[in-house]
Amino acid sequence: MLTPQEIAERALGHASGPGQLAVIVTQTSQVNLRWAANTTTTNGALSGTQVDIVAMDRGTATVSGQVRSPDDVTSLVDRARAAAADAPPVEDSRPLPSPQGAAVDWADEPGAASPEDLRRLAQGLAGAFTDAHGLTHSGYAERDVTTTYLATTTGTVLRHEQVQGRAEFTARADDGRRSAWEGFADPDLDVDVESVMARLRESLAVQRRPIRVPAGPQTVILSPSATADLMVDLYYSADARSALEGRSVFAGPEGPRLGDVLGHGVTLSSDPQHTGPGMRCAPFEYAAASSDSTSVFDNGLPLTRTEWVADGRLANLISTRHTSTALGRPVTPGIDNLELSMAAGHGSVADLISRTERGLLITCLWYNRVVDPQTLLLTGLTRDGVYVVRDGALVGAAGNFRYNESPVSLLGRILDASDPERTLPREMGDYFNRVRMPALVTAEFNLSTASEAH
Repeated sequence: MLTPQEIAERALGHASGPGQLAVIVTQTSQVNLRWAANTTTTNGALSGTQVDIVAMDRGTATVSGQVRSPDDVTSLVDRARAAAADAPPVEDSRPLPSPQGAAVDWADEPGAASPEDLRRLAQGLAGAFTDAHGLTHSGYAERDVTTTYLATTTGTVLRHEQVQGRAEFTARADDGRRSAWEGFADPDLDVDVESVMARLRESLAVQRRPIRVPAGPQTVILSPSATADLMVDLYYSADARSALEGRSVFAGPEGPRLGDVLGHGVTLSSDPQHTGPGMRCAPFEYAAASSDSTSVFDNGLPLTRTEWVADGRLANLISTRHTSTALGRPVTPGIDNLELSMAAGHGSVADLISRTERGLLITCLWYNRVVDPQTLLLTGLTRDGVYVVRDGALVGAAGNFRYNESPVSLLGRILDASDPERTLPREMGDYFNRVRMPALVTAEFNLSTASEAH
């Protein structure tokens, strides 16, 4: 079997002639564990290598596949170049970025996940299942190591190893109407299972006191996880092209809404060199296909810290070199992490609850979908715990609700916030794992209808 470096080098060696070429070799390794009905059910180990050959000529084309021999590499290159030559011209065509210097770790082997990575978690679960306190536990955990090698015909030679992990715990009471959830994003899966189980029991105990709360606009406390799901949807919609073409919430009557006030004291940022645990991500752009927010012609572009919202104002939109030229602004590519902070935010989630006179604590959101891109109106469901807050304490639990809310509008209705913390967005955690978010108190959160989901 060829190494990722050999694949890249052979592809570039076969790339003589007109046009440009980018080679992306992605090695993935994952271990996972599932449990249900108070017992582990399955565990697995997965690995694989994908090769993407991106050819750029008059048009562009990407051919992807598996490589088992040197001939497979040259075949992928020939197919990609032939398809690019026949493709229609593209508007974002330009020379690939100049190399920033070869990666010092280019020669390193791909990283790998091991079943040993799950041992501590599995041992903790065994103890929890032995003394389940009459509750039924289920959940899922995984640890992934993804190593990406990028090489281009302009001399770019880069490597990035991304390690991420997540674990989700659900506990359900015997009555079938009470459930609680906790999720974690941690590349080392360093989770204290005993403490998690104790918190789930405490949450279910609060739910023994049901309190009827009618649907309608409410003051709510969004947990860091719930905040994360909303902010990731906002981030996914914040591309310059959609705003330039009038297709997004960030489009105004005279062009993109850069400089508009969205809230007060809000900063939403991304930083590939973030020093928070598990937050660091690829410091360069790599893309096998172009989209509203990416361009294959930007492969190898260096990434730096970017503020998307700065002190409440829309400061930047995700842009390629092409769309940044149309904006007349510096290029700000997307970055694979996200942090929200509030200038006046402080304390923990518990502190935030103690400062709230009246409201609802929403643990997590589920099945979030965009209803109207022009306002970024989302709809979705609360799940596994909506708690009633009175005079700074959790006094019972409401039922679940369907919500209809815009995360952009929500930024202007924030009343209080905790410090940001590493969290797992329940809906988006499969796709966007590296986030730091505060819990937020927001006014007039639209809980549109009651839901019977449990």
